[in-house]
Amino acid sequence: MKIVEKSKAVMLAMGAGPVMWLMIALSILSLAIILERGYFFYSIRDDLEALARDLARALRGGNYDDAKKRMEASPSAEAAVVVAGLAEVDRGASAAEEAMAGATALQRMKLERRLAYLGTLGNNAPFIGLFGTVIGIIQAFEKLGEAGKSATAASSVAAPAEVMASIAEALVATAIGLAVAIPAVAAYNYFQRMIKATVTNTDALSRVLLAHLKAEQPHPAIAAAAKPTQNGGEAKKAGDKGEKADKAEKRAKDEEAPTSKGEET
Repeated sequence: MKIVEKSKAVMLAMGAGPVMWLMIALSILSLAIILERGYFFYSIRDDLEALARDLARALRGGNYDDAKKRMEASPSAEAAVVVAGLAEVDRGASAAEEAMAGATALQRMKLERRLAYLGTLGNNAPFIGLFGTVIGIIQAFEKLGEAGKSATAASSVAAPAEVMASIAEALVATAIGLAVAIPAVAAYNYFQRMIKATVTNTDALSRVLLAHLKAEQPHPAIAAAAKPTQNGGEAKKAGDKGEKADKAEKRAKDEEAPTSKGEET
């Protein structure tokens, strides 16, 4: 009972006011993060269809420098990933693919910055407000109990008004908690959809580069089939040389044969 009494004394001394001030401070911080993230996503937007067309056109012409300049001129996260792949084109498609995978992870970290706070606040703000409500209700029942102990008529009349005021204060804490949580959750879900769309667009734009690089490399089956053909050609050349040598030797013998007969005569 001592623990309960001490806890009640602390809550009665604190009241629901500090909880509400805390919620107001959290709401201001939440609004600042929402505005900052909104401006960030607005600043990195770009016409991705035009970006993909320009990239494909430059790659078909073999102008890797032009493709890199076009990607660097774009503020989008998708273009930043492709720039990482273009930096590794000399090392082949596999190296470019790995470079773009790493760049995608880094860009995703930038996109998700501070969003964990919005998710945490959206999930926990109602509980913080509920905590303030509980404190307010404890105060209301405490005042009601004190009025019951009093024998005066005036205190009995004033008690219901004080109780109602305490309950109203308690409900305000819950309302503030919901007012903070709802925008935070809505913004968090919206930004998550933006991140998902950005990652999908990044993958699509990266595949434009990978498709071009892989098209420049011969397929392993074609390369393997080309080797026997080359070997066969070399063997044919060697056979032709041997056949020519045999004909030359036979021609030499035929020329020597009449000479030998003339000497015998």
